[in-house]
Amino acid sequence: MADHFRISLAQLNPTVGDLEGNAAKARHAWEEGRAAKADLVALPEMFLTGYNTQDLVTKPVFHQAAMAKAADLARDCAEGPALAIGCPWAEGGKLYNAYLILKGGKIASRCLKHHLPNETVFDEVRIFDAGPLGGPYAVGDTRIGSPICEDGWHEDVAETLEETGAEFLLIPNGSPYFRNKMEVRQNHMVARAVETGLPVIYLNMVGGQDDQVFDGGSFVLNPGGALALQMPVFDECITQLDLERTPEGWRAVEGAKAHLPDEWEQDYRVMVEALRDYLGKSGFKKVLLGLSGGVDSAIVAAIAVDAIGAENVRCVMLPSEYTSSESLEDAEAVAKALGVHYDYVPISEGRAAITNTLAPLFAGRDADITEENIQSRLRGLLLMAMSNKFGEMLLTTGNKSEVAVGYATIYGDMNGGYNPIKDLYKTRVFETCRWRNANHRPWMMGPVGEVIRPNVIDKPPSAELREDQKDSDSLPDYPELDAILEILVDREGSIADCVAAGFDREVAKRVEHLLYISEYKRFQSAPGARLTPRAFWLDRRYPIVNRFRDPTG
Repeated sequence: MADHFRISLAQLNPTVGDLEGNAAKARHAWEEGRAAKADLVALPEMFLTGYNTQDLVTKPVFHQAAMAKAADLARDCAEGPALAIGCPWAEGGKLYNAYLILKGGKIASRCLKHHLPNETVFDEVRIFDAGPLGGPYAVGDTRIGSPICEDGWHEDVAETLEETGAEFLLIPNGSPYFRNKMEVRQNHMVARAVETGLPVIYLNMVGGQDDQVFDGGSFVLNPGGALALQMPVFDECITQLDLERTPEGWRAVEGAKAHLPDEWEQDYRVMVEALRDYLGKSGFKKVLLGLSGGVDSAIVAAIAVDAIGAENVRCVMLPSEYTSSESLEDAEAVAKALGVHYDYVPISEGRAAITNTLAPLFAGRDADITEENIQSRLRGLLLMAMSNKFGEMLLTTGNKSEVAVGYATIYGDMNGGYNPIKDLYKTRVFETCRWRNANHRPWMMGPVGEVIRPNVIDKPPSAELREDQKDSDSLPDYPELDAILEILVDREGSIADCVAAGFDREVAKRVEHLLYISEYKRFQSAPGARLTPRAFWLDRRYPIVNRFRDPTG
């Protein structure tokens, strides 16, 4: 009976649909594990296909190709350690989220996910069939239990595995980030370690997929919940974990314990990694954005530079007669501090041409929001023209507060392929700017030091679409607006909850109205980095046509 077991934990970044590329990463990890004399090389949930696959995995030709690739991988990795990898599995007219154990040139064992998540970004109930409660698999004479992701959050799967002879738990995950989620994960895994009396190995993937970022942070607990190993967040890495048999059972040998950054750093890193992977995995190398002199475009520019480097970022100032000299100076200062390419493209001639064209139709009517939106849409048109001409993805720059209440012009400043700050409320935008000015990390490609001058952060926000315009002319002040939105959106609270929190009922009702009537805009908006469990994309799906209004309060 073996008294020592080594696992290569491969916390890696797959790409959805790239079966060949993901298999190559798996082979590389296996080769590293073989060189390290590992008994088992482990990869995360659904690694072979990438995750979250959504409905793609239900396409027969796709899941059949994935299963065939798994068989190829088994043959390639016949001589050496066993390889555990997530992959869909079709059998008996059913489709499962599976964890395959490859050894001896074949698929030797299969674990089938039992608990299918059906909330937030996950729709696994409509995609997969639930597997039965099963027992452990053997690697050599060691028996291992592998609850798959959600299965690790429920006691029944782990309990069944312990009762049927599992000696430790290896839990493969595709667990995307939301703020402070690590604490939630650790609490669940500590519960499994305490309940079963077994070591618990939590293995997560890294990398961006559309709106989601998988943040890694894999860790190992000994029975009772003591932390034995902590892998870093967001970084690809392969770590060797040793387990030793003791009179009390298997125990993980103490290993390195990576530092976990605070929520401000993790949020910023998510926005950077989300953009970097969205561009890289979709084939874009360069971006552009409108740089207004305001705080939102400034932080998006900083995120873009940190993600792909200043040489790959174009910033464009598109002034009108309402653009203040202060905004012109602030925009140029941000561009210079970041070292990006900076273009100056006034919209006056184009605006005059559109105004003259429409004059016969608009005769006798007062100027209103129509003229303001023409400015925004003209800017969107010019930016999209540059995007087409230079092959640069246009980034949109609306924060969560604006996205929530529709304070944006559809087919204007909403134009773009990705929005890094879509899930960041305006009040957090200000603080994130201050954080970036004060902090620099090796994973940032941008310069050290102050990149967003304080005036950009401190001045009253304005769309500058009319004389002396301020956001507060149209909206409650952002601290009040964001607090109400947090109740209505993030907590799914009521008007009564807003009133109980001290907010004026009429103000809360107005915010609710704006929230509901803006659904059609959000439906057509660019994806963006998910930072919370109630992001505007897959987490919160409301009908576009909706006459309900909260009668409480």
